[in-house]
Amino acid sequence: MKALIHEKIAGVEGVRWSDTEKPEPKAGEVLIKLETAGMNRRDLAVITKRHKENDPPLIPGSDGAGVIEVIGSDAERFEIGQEVIINPSLGWEQNSDVPPEGFNIVGFPDDGTFAEYIVLPESQVEKKPTQLSWDEAGVLGLAALTAYRALFTRGNLQKDETVMLPGIGSGVLTFALKYAKAAGARVIVTSRSEEKLEEAKKLGADRGILTGSDWNEELKDESVDLLIESIGAATFEKSLGIIRRGGTIVTFGATTDDEVTIDIRKFFYGQYNLLGSTMGSREEFREMLQFIEKHHIKPEIDRMFETENYTDAFNYLEQSKNFGKIGFRISE
Repeated sequence: MKALIHEKIAGVEGVRWSDTEKPEPKAGEVLIKLETAGMNRRDLAVITKRHKENDPPLIPGSDGAGVIEVIGSDAERFEIGQEVIINPSLGWEQNSDVPPEGFNIVGFPDDGTFAEYIVLPESQVEKKPTQLSWDEAGVLGLAALTAYRALFTRGNLQKDETVMLPGIGSGVLTFALKYAKAAGARVIVTSRSEEKLEEAKKLGADRGILTGSDWNEELKDESVDLLIESIGAATFEKSLGIIRRGGTIVTFGATTDDEVTIDIRKFFYGQYNLLGSTMGSREEFREMLQFIEKHHIKPEIDRMFETENYTDAFNYLEQSKNFGKIGFRISE
């Protein structure tokens, strides 16, 4: 089979679309012929950090959708030819405060979805929602699950609350926007791009402001109950300054510096809640699938790339040009 393989050289220069051995399912596993695979910023992090000569070749990619081609012994949930999507959250079955020991994500340290085929435990696979195209199903997993847990499990978003999404445009935040509107919330977004603000309003955002503006002045007539923070140091102080007293910030990532400074006296007098969130459990993944089917939610797709154009795809993602998800259509 062919796959996008990374080794030895950090970054996209170490990636090649090349032949490799086709995997075979063991007991309890299934072989999936992939149709599409979604890209995430995690894929950039993986290929950037792997640069040692003794690092083995790796197929990146966490998201994907395809068709069951071979079923291993003792695997009973699926039939050959069934259309499925991949749950990229490995080893986390029931909803819990934190992932259990041994939790991992598809695509590192083991091979991922940027390939013609992948073998996974059948427990990591779910039936593809019929409402979704191959493109939509292939980009769903990681971002959709991350947004679901951050908003509902951790953030406990309720109808008629106001949620703020700084830095709209990522796959996770476009899912969060659609989820929040489906749940009956009011949504405020920020972006450095006027174009992305307009796109967000088309998806239902109630208000959009520039990330570099004075949030307190722009939103002096608003009360923000929940804020989903994924930018990090560049916006964290502004996020803490805009949330209402007693409000909640949920953070799941940091596209700028990881370290932030908090005025701890202001924080405890304000009775603020600061919560971390990472991916989600199999239980939440299935709840998320039910939610998107109930509310007819589809991923917002910016564009899809052919696997041979992987350099363009990684550069596009690195430059944050996308509004919504991007991914690969798997070439044969």
